[in-house]
Amino acid sequence: MPALYETDLFIPRYRPVVRGDWDLRVVPLNVAPGYWSGSVLVQDMAVLLRNRQSWMSTTPMEIESQEIGVRLASGHVLIYGLGMGWSAVASALVDAVTAVTVVERDPDVRALHEELDIVAQLPAAARAKIRIVEGDAYSYVPDRPVDLLMPDIWLPLMNDGRVDEVRRMQANVGATAIYFWGQELEIARHAVAAGRALDDDGIARTIADFDLPLIGPELPGYTEKLVAATHRWMRDRWLPGTTAPW
Repeated sequence: MPALYETDLFIPRYRPVVRGDWDLRVVPLNVAPGYWSGSVLVQDMAVLLRNRQSWMSTTPMEIESQEIGVRLASGHVLIYGLGMGWSAVASALVDAVTAVTVVERDPDVRALHEELDIVAQLPAAARAKIRIVEGDAYSYVPDRPVDLLMPDIWLPLMNDGRVDEVRRMQANVGATAIYFWGQELEIARHAVAAGRALDDDGIARTIADFDLPLIGPELPGYTEKLVAATHRWMRDRWLPGTTAPW
């Protein structure tokens, strides 16, 4: 039997809520894979669905695929996409973070969170850091400098043109640092397309090509995690006909 999932990061208590096309459910027990780790048992797994299609959950995959940004967060953090609100509340608990702005364009998602109010589960100092505003990720211009931009607006883990989309966002934001959802897989597929190995050098050269201030590779074990996530989640569509040196 798989081990029980554990993390030192804060995960809110969720309860079922429905708003418009959005349906938040809680599954008592489920087996789920990680982003770079193996499958584990997850208790009280929350899942956010839109028209019965899963958009986000508190699975290890979702937590691991955002936790690097959360762990390295500091100053003013700008998050695109409210989702289940996990990265916002987890970032607000980081001592080095002074403010968290979440941009969400869907009024039903904002209404769902008004009822759910997971921010109330935080200490007062962390609650005071968070604000949720209406806006579009491709046109929003922040009213103060941004130390970390964390976009998470996509349904699939990968899609064509994601790096260009993040560049569009950054053109309006000018963030000091960026961590975007699925960036490890984007780095991998661009590295392989350029004939590079998925090692420290290949990753560094690929990020340089992106011309974005990405964070994460400075962490110990980042390359190993990137390779593990690539093995688990990449498909032939993204790495067709390659002889990549894994």
